[in-house]
Amino acid sequence: MPNQGHFQTYLEHCQQRVNIALNKCLPVEDPPEHNLAEAMRYSVVGGGKRIRPIMVYAAGATMGVEEGTLDAPACAVEMIHAYSLIHDDLPAMDDDDLRRGQPTCHKAFDEATAILAGDALQALAYEILTDKTCTTLPDSHRLRMLKLLTQASGARGMAGGQAMDLASVGKTLTLEQLEAMHQLKTGALIRGSILLGAMCKPDINESELNMLNNYSRCIGLSFQIQDDILDVISDTETLGKPQGSDQEQQKPTYPAILGLEASKQLALEQHELALKHIKPMGERADTLRQLSAYIVERDF
Repeated sequence: MPNQGHFQTYLEHCQQRVNIALNKCLPVEDPPEHNLAEAMRYSVVGGGKRIRPIMVYAAGATMGVEEGTLDAPACAVEMIHAYSLIHDDLPAMDDDDLRRGQPTCHKAFDEATAILAGDALQALAYEILTDKTCTTLPDSHRLRMLKLLTQASGARGMAGGQAMDLASVGKTLTLEQLEAMHQLKTGALIRGSILLGAMCKPDINESELNMLNNYSRCIGLSFQIQDDILDVISDTETLGKPQGSDQEQQKPTYPAILGLEASKQLALEQHELALKHIKPMGERADTLRQLSAYIVERDF
């Protein structure tokens, strides 16, 4: 397995690569009547760890895919992620004022512009994934990838998970209910990111997809558990968003149900399970192993 220094270099490489690709994909100028393009760029370009695009690149690398083929799905998942953050931050949702260390989109612009920026980013993500100038994959394969991304974004994915999240405020959930919610709200797009990267290999077999699907479910859960932990133990400056907001909004979290130490242990267990799922892939999956470790060890 590559050492931590090499993996950090890989993270930075992927971040730089997707940032260049995003800059090319996003609209540049607005007409005098509105500032929609500016709001879209503000929400995408202004920071972000790019974890989901990194997942695309890491899964694609495991399958031996050229990086140039991975740029389009990497941009697509980051735009879907950015759209979801814009809408989650709205007063009708989580009503947050800070995101990535700067004012949320509806604070920097206005609510109507923020809603439209989210809508436009979602549409652009699908356009990029189907544009023949962005990827040389066969039409049938791109259609399959598009279906995967739309499912990850919709009622059986992120949107459904957010609806469950809003409905659970102030309520006590069982551990099973909490996991079901987060497998949709957070896990669906993480799963989509891993599988989209892998599916850039047109002849990938179902056995490999199944291993990566199981791996992605584990890292999606460990990612959310670590997010819940950081909301308790970190600070606003490090997180780039208000610390303690989950508790303030009376949201069910893993530390609230299990306690802090048991939550840390569960995140580690999911990490170990993720590694077991990709063990048959051997050394070619080392980057995915490092990625899983990074998710449970991160402090932001």
